[in-house]
Amino acid sequence: MSEPIAIVGMACLYPRARGVEAFWNLLNAPDPPCGAADLSDVEVDLAQFGIPPVQRRSMARMQMLMLEAARQCLADAGFPERALPTERTDVIAGTCFGLDRQYANALRVAGAGYGRAVERAAALDHDEAVRAAAPRLRREMRASLVARLGAAPHDRVGEMASTIPARIAAAFRLLGHTITLESADATSFVALEHAMHTLRNGAADAVLVVTGQRHEGDFAADALAAKGLTTNSPLSEGVSALLLKRRDTARHDGDRIYASILEGALRHEPRPGVFRYSTTAEERFRIAKECHDAAAVHPAAVRYIESVGPGIPDVTDAEIRALTRLFNNTTPQTVALNSTRDRLGHTYANAGLAGITATALTLHHATLPPRHTPPPDLTDTPFSSLENPHPWPPEPESDTRYAALCGSALGGTFGYFLLESGNATSKPHDLAERAESDSSRRRTEPIPTAGPDSGSGADPTAAASFSPEHRTAESASAESGASRRHGDSTANAVAGLATVRTAGSDSDSRTAEPIAIVGFGGAFAGGADAAGLWQTIKSGRSGLGRLPESVLDRELYFAPGEMTLTHSYCQVGGAVGVPERPPVGVRITPHRYRAMDAAQRLGLSVADEMLGRYAGRAALGAGTGVVAIGSTLSLTSERLRNAERSVAALEDALAATEAWAALPESGRARVLERVRRIHDPVNGPLSPVDLDGCLASGIAALVVNEFQLSAIPIAVEAACASTLAAVDVAINALRMGGADFAIAGGVEFACNPRDLVLCSALGLLSHTRITPFDVEADGFSPGDGCALFLLKRLSDARRDGDEIVGLIRGVGGSNDAKSLIAPDVAGQVRAMRRAFDAVDFEPAAVDYLEAHGTGTRVGDRVEITAAAQVYGDAERDRPLVIGSVKAVVGHTFAAAGGAGLLEALQAMRAKTFPPNASLRTPNPDLPLADIPAVLPTTAEPWPATPGRPRRAGVSSFGTGGINYHLLLEEYRQDGNS
Repeated sequence: MSEPIAIVGMACLYPRARGVEAFWNLLNAPDPPCGAADLSDVEVDLAQFGIPPVQRRSMARMQMLMLEAARQCLADAGFPERALPTERTDVIAGTCFGLDRQYANALRVAGAGYGRAVERAAALDHDEAVRAAAPRLRREMRASLVARLGAAPHDRVGEMASTIPARIAAAFRLLGHTITLESADATSFVALEHAMHTLRNGAADAVLVVTGQRHEGDFAADALAAKGLTTNSPLSEGVSALLLKRRDTARHDGDRIYASILEGALRHEPRPGVFRYSTTAEERFRIAKECHDAAAVHPAAVRYIESVGPGIPDVTDAEIRALTRLFNNTTPQTVALNSTRDRLGHTYANAGLAGITATALTLHHATLPPRHTPPPDLTDTPFSSLENPHPWPPEPESDTRYAALCGSALGGTFGYFLLESGNATSKPHDLAERAESDSSRRRTEPIPTAGPDSGSGADPTAAASFSPEHRTAESASAESGASRRHGDSTANAVAGLATVRTAGSDSDSRTAEPIAIVGFGGAFAGGADAAGLWQTIKSGRSGLGRLPESVLDRELYFAPGEMTLTHSYCQVGGAVGVPERPPVGVRITPHRYRAMDAAQRLGLSVADEMLGRYAGRAALGAGTGVVAIGSTLSLTSERLRNAERSVAALEDALAATEAWAALPESGRARVLERVRRIHDPVNGPLSPVDLDGCLASGIAALVVNEFQLSAIPIAVEAACASTLAAVDVAINALRMGGADFAIAGGVEFACNPRDLVLCSALGLLSHTRITPFDVEADGFSPGDGCALFLLKRLSDARRDGDEIVGLIRGVGGSNDAKSLIAPDVAGQVRAMRRAFDAVDFEPAAVDYLEAHGTGTRVGDRVEITAAAQVYGDAERDRPLVIGSVKAVVGHTFAAAGGAGLLEALQAMRAKTFPPNASLRTPNPDLPLADIPAVLPTTAEPWPATPGRPRRAGVSSFGTGGINYHLLLEEYRQDGNS
């Protein structure tokens, strides 16, 4: 059985429940109390978190709420008075849809086009006074937008979803991994499962999980309504936080344990077409049974089930049918079925954590809460719905209670989690054995659902009321086929783990089974596919150039030599064309394809290239997997559609200008009429496919559904380290047996006016073009692109006869917990050393370093200084070769690590060190001699070293102090690994 995960801290922020105690009271109240409908009145003291005033006005409101939830959660667990393993505490955030600052920044930038439309409309008027006011109207309109929507140099950092866990890490000096995840309303589930994997594989000793949902505007609610998904449960606000530890660790530390999560499992039903909820009962039953089998807890031991989902009748019916089969032969109405949805509404990205919190509190207080909305028809089922709180005695002879949570998400994902009370004194398998051998001793009276004896004053000693008859052992064994698959994959993952002493380390480390790369694909500036990109790289050419007018409207946004809040001083980048049609064999209607974001289209195209390179593609459908793709969690299409539907805000900004007020009323009316024709405002209803085209996790969901892969789709944001963070998520799932295969990578279209303007305001962009490690380096040039990798455990890839193109040996991650924008040597060193802690070779055995290479003098110097501390070794056989693909493709933000990994992988396969394009004069301040290292400017042979394979390190460092380092190794048929 896997190590149980203890919940040792909680926080709850809901419109009608501010705090854990208030949330518990809300769950048990006879009628939901009236009060606030949102979280707008929650006060957050930003000064206590050490956030400079200059940065506060750039922060998304969700950042503030999650910071406060994190503070409350840590305080609930007894910190800072009690010690926290800050070096090994991860922070995982989960959210969905755009944040307020993202919408505001996008509208401010897009509003420049509206101002131009106002100027042109006024210039056409027959009134000379109106025509004369045209230029002034445009200038004041732009200034009005800046004043009303806010603008500051730190907007690009403040709006990012990945800044949320980075802010938390900085506030509490947490130095582990920091990432933000999104998977529609399965967001909480994937965040929780990743946290469990991280703890169980020993990569962290504590994980803080924070999820949240806000009403950031009308777009999300309107898009959900267009799919018919708000009738049953309106989109609501809420923020939750959990602090998790391995249970043995929590007990050793003397933590108060609310409850323990024994097992959890997620599955995805792949169906081509528009995103919808799964209504399949069979797979729901299978994963629930897998959880019970893995935890050795008989389903009949469960007395409480929390249902998380949209409340759609067909979905609820599928859950009831699956659970009824799971609880076969259980006496009717002996298991309480509940849902926090009837108190909170559907808090979407936060819904799963709300359900886990409610379940843990139910276990902790040993009280079953009532349900406030009419339940589904529970006739002839084991389930009951309480009208009043009811005491919950423990299982006989064990002082233990068990509960479960099940849920469904848009796109086809569903999950099941099994929890145990925090005061458990017996091992779960002991209870299971007793249940099978002595079920006749258990009484089968149903839970009371009404009447004076069903309230909180009921006899707390009436344990027998909740003890249903167990199913026979024959019934359980007849349905064990699905769980065998789970057990086999777990055994395969664990079998690859060995304990070794890493040379130079003070402690034992676990060297895990290598992860095989069995497929790859990519599209960047200079290469429409992976092979084309390698040819450009090898030639020493750059794919960067003057951005086309379709990407950068210079009349609106280009101001050379200036740093402003409204223009870009950069016009060079690596633009990639957006695919105009789906891959051959993928059937998507033209209407739906037009609604898809550019990142979704490119991701689907690169996935087709990657899968086309993999000979075992057909067999993937038989396994279960994970598709984790690094991306910004607010896609361009979502921000633009929100802006298109915000014409009223633009007209208000215009009305607030002095120039507009000075015009006659008739002139204003004529101008507005012309503007509405020129600007083409969008006021009509959204279509059912619009939401699909705006979800960042929709990139992964499209790959899963259109290629018929049973895999969980996840979007990962870790700033510019997003791809390697996604790889880390995928590897954790593979090594912990949660997946048979994984697709990981990143995609982003960084060449757009919004990012150019926001990055220029902070002075991040080069005035000419990116030249990493050059004396003239002055910033980066943006680039578009996508890289995806198909991953399997090495043993599975060998068993399946796959072509193995490379091995990932280890991935290390950290957070600086310092500045959100300044690079930090210590943080980068920490990530590199954590990668080496996971392998059985030294840094001196690495031949090539694919550097992050942002192309700033400070950033380059910090990176080489950090590399010198880890890779520096006077006993090296030959100098470390350093390169960076950014000189070829630009800085592709979320896809940057993917571009670097793709260059390193293809260089290793070609046995050729790639040249540093555009490098003319290396910066003399770089401590290259301390490694020693070289920066080749032409392609050079990568010679083999007798007795060991070729190896490379790949670095990816992101805004927010997020650092990742990956170790890549050549695969040799003679068995080098």
